[in-house]
Amino acid sequence: MLYATAGEGTRRSNRDQAGFARSDGLSIHFEHRGEGPAIVLMHGWSASTRTNWEAPGWIERLRPLRRVVGVDVRGHGASDKPHEQSRYGYAAMAHDVLAVMDHLEIERADFVGHSLGAFSGVHLLGHHSDRFGAFVLMGIGDETPESLAVLPVITEALRAASPEAIEDPIGRAYRGIVDGDPRNDREALALAALQMWPEGFPLELGGPGLGRTDNPVLVLNGSDDRPYVESDERLVAAIPGARLSRIPGADHLGPVLDPRFQDAAAVFLAEAAPR
Repeated sequence: MLYATAGEGTRRSNRDQAGFARSDGLSIHFEHRGEGPAIVLMHGWSASTRTNWEAPGWIERLRPLRRVVGVDVRGHGASDKPHEQSRYGYAAMAHDVLAVMDHLEIERADFVGHSLGAFSGVHLLGHHSDRFGAFVLMGIGDETPESLAVLPVITEALRAASPEAIEDPIGRAYRGIVDGDPRNDREALALAALQMWPEGFPLELGGPGLGRTDNPVLVLNGSDDRPYVESDERLVAAIPGARLSRIPGADHLGPVLDPRFQDAAAVFLAEAAPR
């Protein structure tokens, strides 16, 4: 694999590579695999291209269909991790995707996003649909008062001096997930959560543009992914021609852990292949 930084041959080479693009003054890391029409992968909160897409086999599964570009959005993976809450939010992180596409001179790409990636994907669909083809949005729906009430539990756990000091089991679980990747910056992730979680309403993120798109769209949720399955039909109804599919028995981590999501996404993307 060729590893190159921005300005060292990443713009025109079709070889596998990794590098950095600039977005709002930040260095945004990407992984680029293969040739041909592109698909951009955007991970969930506290994850990265490595943990969300490479290790579970997504990249190898999609590579026969598309040139694959994984983006570590700000605060995640190998990208810059500012300690300013205002630098985060779904629209800001969506801009990182566009910056990587511009850096690689990709005019148009398909898009697959999970959780954070799906919410940012809705913003891209509603505001930049001309830059994209098909969308697969996984782990998405409206936040609720109950889901938003978990936010202070998570941020408190991330800021705790040690895991042993965390009493809440939900907080301990999130801390364990975050600490599983030594590249993670707990404060950056806490700030990202504080900014983005209250923005978690897809119809508002996409805006009126959602009703004017003609992009093929698949909303792919686990049947046990609550609270999102309580509102995903409303999102699909707002997007002309969008499809909804639910994987039986899967929860919010299903897209990472359950290969049935890869199967469903691959079938949809094959049907929506650029002609």
